[in-house]
Amino acid sequence: MRLIEAFLEMMAVERAAAANTLKNYGRDLERFAAFTIARNENLETAGADDIAAWLAAMEKQGIAASTAALKISALRQFYQFLYSEGYRADNPSAAIDRPKTRRPLPKILTSDEISALFSAAESIEGPKGLRLTAMLEILYAAGLRVSELVSLPLTALRKGERMLVVRGKGEKERMAPLTQRALDASESYLSRRNEFLETTAGRKEASPWLFPSRGKSGHITAARFAQMLKDLAVEAGVPPSKVSPHVLRHAFATHLLEGGADLRSVQQMLGHADITTTQIYTHVAQDRLKELVFSKHPLAKKQEKS
Repeated sequence: MRLIEAFLEMMAVERAAAANTLKNYGRDLERFAAFTIARNENLETAGADDIAAWLAAMEKQGIAASTAALKISALRQFYQFLYSEGYRADNPSAAIDRPKTRRPLPKILTSDEISALFSAAESIEGPKGLRLTAMLEILYAAGLRVSELVSLPLTALRKGERMLVVRGKGEKERMAPLTQRALDASESYLSRRNEFLETTAGRKEASPWLFPSRGKSGHITAARFAQMLKDLAVEAGVPPSKVSPHVLRHAFATHLLEGGADLRSVQQMLGHADITTTQIYTHVAQDRLKELVFSKHPLAKKQEKS
């Protein structure tokens, strides 16, 4: 397994791969290594036929094409590493096509549904309402991942500045602009934030987190915030099945593109390393625009009547 360890070390040091990514890559490569041994081969001698056989075995097991594609992607990077480092004279994965997958379009919320959620949050009295409103406004204004939102440090919000400092995947920092609504909601929440701090011997304990909690992590967890959104959806009259932190991130990207934002800017704000990940939202925006034309355009209506 020394080759796998060398590869994972390279991914961690040179590409700043996340811990979860390294764990998944290591697991998939170990499984392929075991597969090659059963075929009287090993990682250094395996050929394209061994990779094809592994792919066929996954298909036979009923593993989804999207999941198989991720495993093959790990294998491609691994063998490219072996080839570039001189462990192998060839890259056997180069001859293997990725499994054909159709990437599902992300769920989206309409502007009216977004407004309903915000109105419902604003109707909640007290510090909990202010906190939920601030979290919603920041999430929708900056398109954050839920993990980025709940783990925001208090220092991420700089007084008088309309930019939020976000630490994303691979510990990469980016700046995210905030709307005036998000800033106002944040200031209102900060005026009551100390009510969420732990108390020891009658004194409030300091916390480095923007959204502190008495739980083990010290801040609101992603699961807790997701449940808060589900409860809010019920109050707002929006189907809870449509609402999640990631759906709000999708709405942020889709609504920006519908408003005329360029793809590169949206990619940067979302923190996507690869623009192809961002391009999925262009399909959503195009589908919604087509629906708008077909349902609202006067000539389209006349054609339906004729």
